[in-house]
Amino acid sequence: MPENILIAIAWPYANAEIHVGNITGSHLPGDIVARYHRLKGDNVLMVSGTDSHGTPVTIAADKEGKPVEEVYKEYHNGFLDLFQQLGIQYDLFTTTHTENHFKVAQSIFLALQKNGFLYTQKSMQWYSPSAKKFLPDRYVEGTCYLCGYEGARSDQCDKCGNVLEPEKLLNPRATTGDGALELRETEHYYLDLSKLEPDVKKFLRERADRMREPVLGESLGKIEAEGLKPRPITRDLDWGVPVPVEGWDGKRLYVWFEAVIGYLSAAVEWAKISGQPETWKDWWVNPSARAFYFIGKDNIFFHTSLWPAQLMGAGKEFLQIFSEEDGLLTLPFDVPANQFMNLEGQKISGSRNWAVWGRDALTRYDPDALRYYLTVNMPENHDSDWDWKEFVAKNNGELVATWGNLANRVLAFCYKHWEEFVPNIDPAALRPADLALLAGIEAGFQSVGKELDAVHLRAALQEAFRLASEVNKYLDTCAPWFEIKTGKDAAALTIYTALKAIDSLKVMFAPFLPFTCEKLNGFFGYETPLFGEPYTETVKDSLGEHKVLRYRVGQIGNLSYWKPSDLQPGAKLNPPGPLFKKLEEKIVEEERARLGK
Repeated sequence: MPENILIAIAWPYANAEIHVGNITGSHLPGDIVARYHRLKGDNVLMVSGTDSHGTPVTIAADKEGKPVEEVYKEYHNGFLDLFQQLGIQYDLFTTTHTENHFKVAQSIFLALQKNGFLYTQKSMQWYSPSAKKFLPDRYVEGTCYLCGYEGARSDQCDKCGNVLEPEKLLNPRATTGDGALELRETEHYYLDLSKLEPDVKKFLRERADRMREPVLGESLGKIEAEGLKPRPITRDLDWGVPVPVEGWDGKRLYVWFEAVIGYLSAAVEWAKISGQPETWKDWWVNPSARAFYFIGKDNIFFHTSLWPAQLMGAGKEFLQIFSEEDGLLTLPFDVPANQFMNLEGQKISGSRNWAVWGRDALTRYDPDALRYYLTVNMPENHDSDWDWKEFVAKNNGELVATWGNLANRVLAFCYKHWEEFVPNIDPAALRPADLALLAGIEAGFQSVGKELDAVHLRAALQEAFRLASEVNKYLDTCAPWFEIKTGKDAAALTIYTALKAIDSLKVMFAPFLPFTCEKLNGFFGYETPLFGEPYTETVKDSLGEHKVLRYRVGQIGNLSYWKPSDLQPGAKLNPPGPLFKKLEEKIVEEERARLGK
């Protein structure tokens, strides 16, 4: 029976291009899992969007001397372009600056308020007398009072990872150069997380068998050591979601509180623009739905602890406020957060241009070559490193030599010697070696699928490659290129068996390598594609208009492809061709020379 699978992917800030660390950290793993479940015939909803309201966005606008809305849209449109080129197939990639998101976020706020989880409190915040305004956290840097790091933000230290109390920051300075700072009193709403701590701990303990150790350590371990403390959820800003309380006009919902609500609001928006406004509930008010959150390790606590607290605290009240519905909101099923990817032994740094930028890399390399290396090198349990020499070696030695060469040589050989058709053999004539290979490949749908279900993506891809190697060994033994010299019958059995195996492997590789597997699907003569097509659409509301990335299912529907090949003897083939390009060694030094420039 098809499952309802929600794939929720971290929202990128609209202040920088997306690099390979961002891609392998959240967007690519989420896409792989979504494609797998689509191939299984599950009901998948994959959502994310541009975080338009974070202070990194306003800082970028200040530096560029442009309106915030113009800057966020420039980056947002770039994200849409990248995802289409790289094959990240969102059902909806939207933005937080929409009327719909405002309404959903404000409804969560009002539900928490009504349920007694919000209170107001005055506190001290850094104020710039010269700019005549309170400065948001990212506008203030200084020395961390816990570890001594001199580049800490006033709300968080990136070196030790601790959430900071802004007024305790040492040697504070404005990143905008707005002169000397002073502490002044201001008032904000706080989410009383201490009241929700027992429920959050219970939730995490129930997920202990599912979540990765680093994720549990960063969430349950942290709560048990420090507890959940109240946190402010408003800020003195003029850009973002307004606080839905009279008299709070000069304040906005804090981005950490508001942006995660985007997973829910994006589902609501998708349902509306799809013409089925109630269908978002199939994933959000459905006890059997499974929600996966793909993020980097720096966002673990927000998604495993704070977001579940918001969902539990808002609970039934949100549904009654927003849609007059009864029920509970779906909590995360798994948060398979990845660690960080470094570059040539150093931490990726956009400011130093020490990065491999997604759109730039796609001007020189095919998307599946990038997707492959980012998967085999995915930082699932520890930090990994992008190395250009390894990129070339993996592409040539594994992608081209093991899988691409296998598919191309068998199809080309068959197309030539059997006049463009699959050998018209009697399946009952298959030999023990043929049947053994096909049985092993068929078992791969269980072994590869098991790893994908667990979000062990590197292991899943390695298992698919192991199976491809088994087909190569089978061909080395049977040697149809020599069999055909003494008669076509034996060679026909070998080629048919190999084609069946490759046709099945095509499906197993498809979540990782969708472009080449779709091409391979065409070589086999199939008219129905494995996946649908992405497209952009412009949506208008009271805040203006914004582009969204969507996914057209087309003729696929809920067909299940995750099963062994049903390739028939005598089927017509289309002209085959190479799937991958061999890379020259010289690109290693060429790419390294681009870094830091």
